Amino acid sequence: MANTNWIKARQTKFAAYTAVYVLIVLAVVGVLNFLANRYNKTLDSTANKQFTLSDQTVKIAKNLKQDVTISYWDQPTQFQAARDLLDRYKNLSSKINVQYQDVEKNRTKAIAAGVTRRGAVLIDAGAKHEEAKSLSEEEVTGALVRALKTGQRLTCFVTGSGEHGLDDADRGGYGQLKTLIESNNYKTQSVNLLQKPAFPKECTIVVVGGPTRDYLQPEVDAIKNFVENGGRAIVMLDPPLKFAKQNTDENAALMNVVASWGVTADKNLVLDTSGVGQLYGLGPEIALISSYATHPIVREMKRLSAGFPIVRGLEVKNGEKTTVEKLFETSDDAFATSNLASSEIKQSASDKKGPFILGAAGTYNSGKEAGSGRFVVVGSSSWVANTYLRLAGNRDLFLNMMNWLSADEDLISIRPKEPEDRRLNMTRNQMAVVFYSSVLGIPLLILFAGVSVWWKRR
Repeated sequence: MANTNWIKARQTKFAAYTAVYVLIVLAVVGVLNFLANRYNKTLDSTANKQFTLSDQTVKIAKNLKQDVTISYWDQPTQFQAARDLLDRYKNLSSKINVQYQDVEKNRTKAIAAGVTRRGAVLIDAGAKHEEAKSLSEEEVTGALVRALKTGQRLTCFVTGSGEHGLDDADRGGYGQLKTLIESNNYKTQSVNLLQKPAFPKECTIVVVGGPTRDYLQPEVDAIKNFVENGGRAIVMLDPPLKFAKQNTDENAALMNVVASWGVTADKNLVLDTSGVGQLYGLGPEIALISSYATHPIVREMKRLSAGFPIVRGLEVKNGEKTTVEKLFETSDDAFATSNLASSEIKQSASDKKGPFILGAAGTYNSGKEAGSGRFVVVGSSSWVANTYLRLAGNRDLFLNMMNWLSADEDLISIRPKEPEDRRLNMTRNQMAVVFYSSVLGIPLLILFAGVSVWWKRR
């Protein structure tokens, strides 16, 4: 009898232990499941961080002051592809709500929301409603920026003296730049100062994009008065080359105004002899920059290079009413030639050696209620042309300039990257090696191993 009681007590004890263990396991699993849902973390092991949101997206999401709803409209079979991107936005902030709507079952709601196609991504922030052009981080974040920012910003491009064309789709045009600017909550407009030497009052930023002809004094006065009365401007000045089919004028009047602000544009052509550009198929006429100062425009650019084709050096100092800072400069391996009448690249003992400042930013104390004027000067205009806009960090750098000029410093960051093209290029001989080794070599090797095993065991 005693033995039976002892066995029962032992069974009861084991049952209690088992119950406690089960409860502990369930509690641990429950806590882990709760934490997994609340703090969704992923590991991106791709070389180009394809599944990691950009610095700009993270910064915008972390600084949200209001609730934002992202709605994806499509058939349910397409929801998973959208979740791969949009759920990453949701995980950044509790203020971001992501909804997946069946565009066929909720047809009347889709019409009310303005959905015109499957795969539409709509963003609502307060009373503002924006649509992303495609399911990509670049477009979704761009729509998010437009939804959060109030008011219209107008970028006025000076035209009429050989500047890059705003609607030009050729290699040297600014067509892609126009698209980039407009996707970031700016409108664009061309302004011909020869017809009327004044800017519309709606202009937020003025862009001088590499004039090849001399500005007349009324044009220069219009640019000068705009900045000195609290306006914002980007002035891009190419070297005055004399060997091209269409020479570039020196534009002395405009140079004098920029110099009065504290930025002197040298009459030279900076050449990069570091050899880094050759790794990317670039010649010495394109200066690659990776050395940045501490100005807000370039503070986030430390991990990105930028390329400047046909660029001149700048000298920077504070003016009577201006405070000027350098933005970026070349390496010590660069040199500058003042022989602008020859296309031959040949270094001489008289050439000035680097580093050279290629970009500068400054503020002008206007003393008026409108606030201080702001300006950016760059020694090249082709660096944001269609050919070079997507070279390295050029796009980020230009938009950072725009954001600083328009006092949107909170948007200064590294923006979404386009998917990297990581194709494998092989020669005919390399393709032959891959073919014969994979199609013939490996099967023959397996067959030989099988025959060898059979021969030993026969």
